[in-house]
Amino acid sequence: MSVTGSSRPRMSRRAFGAAVMAAAAAATLPAGRAFADEVFHAPAEWEPHAACVMAWPWDRTIGWGGLLTAVQDEIAGIAREIARFEQVVMVAEPGHGATAAARCGSTVTVIEYPINDCWTRDTGPVFTVDATRTRREGLDFAFNGWGGKYPYDKDDLLPVGVCDHFGVPRRPVDMVLEGGAVITDGQGTLITTEECLLNPNRNPDMTQAQIESALKDAYGATKVIWLPYGLAYDDITNGHVDLCAAYLGPARLLVHTQPDTANPNHARMAANKAVLQGSTDAQGRPFQLTEIHQQPHFTLQGLTVRTFSYTNYYETSGSVVVPLAQHADDAPALALLRTLFPGREVVGVPAPTLAWGGGGVHCVTQHVPATQ
Repeated sequence: MSVTGSSRPRMSRRAFGAAVMAAAAAATLPAGRAFADEVFHAPAEWEPHAACVMAWPWDRTIGWGGLLTAVQDEIAGIAREIARFEQVVMVAEPGHGATAAARCGSTVTVIEYPINDCWTRDTGPVFTVDATRTRREGLDFAFNGWGGKYPYDKDDLLPVGVCDHFGVPRRPVDMVLEGGAVITDGQGTLITTEECLLNPNRNPDMTQAQIESALKDAYGATKVIWLPYGLAYDDITNGHVDLCAAYLGPARLLVHTQPDTANPNHARMAANKAVLQGSTDAQGRPFQLTEIHQQPHFTLQGLTVRTFSYTNYYETSGSVVVPLAQHADDAPALALLRTLFPGREVVGVPAPTLAWGGGGVHCVTQHVPATQ
């Protein structure tokens, strides 16, 4: 598997590449914060959305191989399900837009822009809003292929094209970060994992305090809670938080716990739970935790998938789109989620191939918050 670039992209390369990409695709808004005197923050995922950004997997050579058609089927299924409730913008590699449009159907909007792969939670901009919710801006963090594991030359520049499409100013942030490494309540609290953000393959020249300060500034937050671990065997993302926890609402979390003491996640998830039980959020509220034990393992293409996660869901205004492993654990996991989201339609979509690739529904979606 080829790897492009160094462990940490330099801003000079990104600035140059962004200019080249923008000229090739269309004129973009100038980089930088348009509203420097205002405070922007990243809303919670349960707040209203204007759209969802996804990307079309197209390149067999970056790891999908013979599973490319299968993962395309899963991406198309997720897009159609989300499009029942909100606009879906599917970004396709130039020359692949017609295929993406045919496979996704008429309810999905397809645009062409250079991409490597489909993980828009990690590669797209993180959108923030101002205090009046009348303006948005897109946070453009550096992306380095999860520590140099996969090609990222195009995906590192995806925020340029996405912000241009939505007419949103883009704010470059000088640190490596994937969106799946952080969850927020939109009320000042961020949750992440030490295993991911303190990994030397991300920001080796930044201390934990510097990373925390940069996150607070970018997200408009006041508190960062550091969980020790992601899921065991999560060798691709090095412990993304969205594979082991998800916000259900203010001060409410769905967290993985593992009762099997022989499972390596037993101790890991217990340590995460202990941190949350001993913490309060930015508003001083203790956390209400709901535990989920289902975490299926299965084999695909000769590889045992050990990081499938039901916390890796996507919320729309009227539904919760949940990945399915096509495993016996699907039914009890869906039943639990339906009790947690009584006002929304909880829908399962097949996603075993995405799990084989290291993610799920949340990993391939990036919400665009609504403005007034």
